[in-house]
Amino acid sequence: MKNITILFYLFGISVYGQISGCTDPLSKDYNPDATLNDGSCHYENLKVKPQYSYRINDSIKETSGLIAFNKLLWTHNDDHDKTIYGIDSLGKIKKKIILNQVTNHDWEEISQDSLYIYMGDFGNNYSGNRKNLQILKIEKNSFLEENPIVEKIAFNYSDQTDFSASKPNKTNFDCEAFIISKDSIYLFTKQWNSSKTSIYSLSKQEGNQTAQLKSTLDTEGLVTGAVYFEDKKIVVLCGYSKTGKSFLYILYDFKNFDFTSGNKRKINLKLPFHQIEGIASKDGLHYFITNESLIRKPIINTPQQIHYLDLSPVLGLYLHK
Repeated sequence: MKNITILFYLFGISVYGQISGCTDPLSKDYNPDATLNDGSCHYENLKVKPQYSYRINDSIKETSGLIAFNKLLWTHNDDHDKTIYGIDSLGKIKKKIILNQVTNHDWEEISQDSLYIYMGDFGNNYSGNRKNLQILKIEKNSFLEENPIVEKIAFNYSDQTDFSASKPNKTNFDCEAFIISKDSIYLFTKQWNSSKTSIYSLSKQEGNQTAQLKSTLDTEGLVTGAVYFEDKKIVVLCGYSKTGKSFLYILYDFKNFDFTSGNKRKINLKLPFHQIEGIASKDGLHYFITNESLIRKPIINTPQQIHYLDLSPVLGLYLHK
């Protein structure tokens, strides 16, 4: 009995002795005594300029997603073109692999795990009532052999009950960003009306799925891409505001798969009027992002480009602690 009492006493010290608060030294709210991150950190405004930018080949004017895989960056167009392009870090096309057996209804994002590439054919901004939302699941070995084996994951949103047509760019059930975990897929929607993103989860298994609403995050902008480091507990979203300001939104040091429970930091990019669409990274510190061609003559004439960013000043301390 005495030993049990001691165990309960020690357990009480370990649990009740911890202090909740902001644990990020880069935050304005940093509490050096805090041992449990409660997501309360706030940050000074920060603008980041790419270390370089290069124009991408005209074959990929609508680059909409990006992953780093097999020594290349892989991207795609968002309409009709069934090609996945392997480009180098300067935007030069090095490889082309065509998914002949499928249709590009509106490919808006690409993601991956250790065995598969996932293509998000779920763009829904035209009328908001699309019922053939799907994710293409492509086996990596067959992809590299240029004979891709493709499965399909069809899904619907658990809270979408109205499928009447909306005006273009008015729906909250559009999506251009998703990530893959060991067990699940997580969607980050592009809410045109509120400039927020809702997070949904669904299974990685082939067949029909219902994406379950988990939470909503006020990004104050339209989320268009995502990259995830599960072991490091980092999600980096990219996007742009309705006034043409591009940004990154970093979620890190969260609990399990509750992505909004940890630090939330928005970083503005010195890329005005760039429709940022894709983001990829190999190490969680250095990032590549791509933007679609955006032409609104005579004011805006932004070609499709790839940009390189160093986020070591933002995430280096966290990753190396």
